[in-house]
Amino acid sequence: MRRRRLALTANATWSIRWGWVFNILSDGKRAVKQWRMVIMSEISSERPNSKELAEYFELLRFPTVGADPMHLRDCVQCAMWLKKWLEGIGADVQLLLPPGESVLNAPPPVVFAERPGDEGAPTLLFYGHYDVQPPDPLEEWQTPPFEPIERDGRVYCRGAQDDKGQFFSFLCGLRDFLSEFEGSVPRKEGSVPTVKFLLEGQEESGSGAIAKIAADLKDRIRADVLLVCDTGAAADLQPAIIAGLRGVSHFTVRLSAADFDLHSGRYGGIVPNAAQGMAELMASLHNPDGSIAVRGFCDRVEPPTEEELTAAESAAMSDDAYVKETGVEPLGGEAGLSITERNSFRPTIEVNGIHSGYGGPGSKTVIPCAATAKLSMRLVPGQNPSECMELVERHLRLHTPRGMRLSVEDVTGDAPAMRLPLNSPVFRLAAAVLDDIDSRGAVFQWDGASIPIVSMLARISGAAPLLVGFGQGDDRIHSPNESFSWRQFALGRRWAHDIISALGC
Repeated sequence: MRRRRLALTANATWSIRWGWVFNILSDGKRAVKQWRMVIMSEISSERPNSKELAEYFELLRFPTVGADPMHLRDCVQCAMWLKKWLEGIGADVQLLLPPGESVLNAPPPVVFAERPGDEGAPTLLFYGHYDVQPPDPLEEWQTPPFEPIERDGRVYCRGAQDDKGQFFSFLCGLRDFLSEFEGSVPRKEGSVPTVKFLLEGQEESGSGAIAKIAADLKDRIRADVLLVCDTGAAADLQPAIIAGLRGVSHFTVRLSAADFDLHSGRYGGIVPNAAQGMAELMASLHNPDGSIAVRGFCDRVEPPTEEELTAAESAAMSDDAYVKETGVEPLGGEAGLSITERNSFRPTIEVNGIHSGYGGPGSKTVIPCAATAKLSMRLVPGQNPSECMELVERHLRLHTPRGMRLSVEDVTGDAPAMRLPLNSPVFRLAAAVLDDIDSRGAVFQWDGASIPIVSMLARISGAAPLLVGFGQGDDRIHSPNESFSWRQFALGRRWAHDIISALGC
């Protein structure tokens, strides 16, 4: 196939150099059929074979809570396991730490790998993360959180979906492609793309290490497409192409009053109560209609275009579907806006947890001397994370109850939102691939979640971001009893196989 050079001008930040995308798409469905390969029997049956199952379960057993220094050794061991696996498919692999970091107090390493392809073929940069959320509360798990259990076509374990299950299904799809393409005699027509990998261990806590490393890797991570599979599908596993992500920042708020907890009889009605003060302070962040009360916080919000809003609403879940998924009506956020608008295009400030006083069995009649709250902000295009953090801190100081001292600590994240053009060549190619996988075709979604490093990697690598995953609400990521079905695993595997096949056409 004759290859032409193309500059993608829809967004100057991301330029791709593969005019051959248009050649692939020019004949529509017929062209897609030409490069679609036969899927191996293991994919057709959804459940991985015994070797893959053992690998997946071994990966899940690493308790890689990247935010907890107590699990650093587990993260390093997992990174070493991934290094060995990637070397097994012919990749050159390195474990990287930020400059100047000591091995003794370093963050979880970044796994960087490159599997060379054919000369002139496109380059794919794959991003995923091997760290997981803490398993708390442990008492709500029906099975041990780091011992994978297979039940009713699903695997239950922390990380089963987010993100070990998703990225390992991609790795299996890549291995399928390499086995079919390079293992055939004579060799199949087409070319093998170069695949680069960045697998980090801090996505759940702000991507600190990879953010420091990425700029130094600029020349080594240059690519045409940035593929991310840490996202979800639409209802009933209809494929979804993610056209936007919200940004994120998280922080800790501490209130202190007395020097120690006091007797609620002797001092009740005299000294300020830190627990009550924290409740009042958290309540001050929102107006009665659910809108954010922080002055100036929403002033720079860029609303969606009519095309974006229409596309997002066409794939929206119903109120009943949310009730079925969560057990509660979708009544949070700003009154008068649809679920899609609130989740995809509006910012939020959420209280993730409050701790104060006594919470054990029975009673303990004290006035808490201190209270702690964990919060996160989800941001949308137009908002600057640092500026929003300053506005929130100013609000909290203005509303701090009398007689109490406030501190704002552990500010992490600082990741802006991302919104992508709908008419890009890479989206058109992905839609053609997904249309062949599912007759319903793909929908566009603007994910309310965040993957902090994606916009930075896209800018540094020059690659066009392509976010397609197969998560579902009932996977319960970040919650006890997280799981991932074999159907989802098989879809992720096939997507990886087919998109790599298309890129190498």
